[in-house]
Amino acid sequence: MHDWATLNAAVIDEFRTYGGRVERFGDLPVVIVHAIGARTREVRETPLIPVFADEEMLLFGTAAGSQSDPAWCHNLRAHPRVSVEYGTECFVAEVVELSTERAERIVAARTPGAPQLAEYVASAAPRRIPVFSVSRV
Repeated sequence: MHDWATLNAAVIDEFRTYGGRVERFGDLPVVIVHAIGARTREVRETPLIPVFADEEMLLFGTAAGSQSDPAWCHNLRAHPRVSVEYGTECFVAEVVELSTERAERIVAARTPGAPQLAEYVASAAPRRIPVFSVSRV
């Protein structure tokens, strides 16, 4: 079981201290998504590891292999306009959840080269991993 609040707070602090770098994630990019809570309507900050494909930023709702979608997925579905911190910049973006078919193709294409993603996908089954595309506004 993960203590997401404590982990996220530590990652966000390190991200901001070191200009977008987070040691535990090595060379992987990290973003902080500022989304409006689906129920609370309060701003929620969530650190995520995006995947870049053909100049498209994608977010995978793996929830570390949980049987349910992470809360941030529900927030993005309810309020798709977000702010994104990436490196030292912050920009407004629109988020779109990909179709089931496209999301499944992208997840299947990414898992062979990403053991942790493959582990999360297997652990989450039969839950489908939602994938979101992030576009600057």
